[in-house]
Amino acid sequence: MAGPSMLPTLGTEGELVIESILPHRLFPSRLARGELITLKSPINPSRIICKRVIGLPGDVICVDPSGLKAPSTEHVVVPKGHIWIAGDNAACSTDSRDYGPVSMALIRGKVAARVRFYVLVWVCLNDDIGLHKIYPFGRFTIFSNSSTYIDA
Repeated sequence: MAGPSMLPTLGTEGELVIESILPHRLFPSRLARGELITLKSPINPSRIICKRVIGLPGDVICVDPSGLKAPSTEHVVVPKGHIWIAGDNAACSTDSRDYGPVSMALIRGKVAARVRFYVLVWVCLNDDIGLHKIYPFGRFTIFSNSSTYIDA
């Protein structure tokens, strides 16, 4: 992942996300408000973005509660087959406030976990062999549902 739009949930660099694609393909109606999803960017389809689902089809959404990009009194009804998405860092996010409701056809999957990798170097003390081994380890965050996550 790269970019500040999902701070503090996801870092600006050095993190990988594990996305769950199959359940979304089999059960697209199970999408819930608050879930983190990956999707093709509506303004640049060659890019994959990660955002939070704010509204589902039929929801009445305040376009911009922060008032940064639109008056906080402006509302929109999310059309059928579309969702409303937003970055967690509203000040630095390009999202539905900019391009409106997003087609559900652009969704790739749900973010299941994030992984921050670090590298631990262990040196074998046997000079005859002279082995140097690198073991990856990291900090994992598993997103178990739309409102909680578990650090492990």
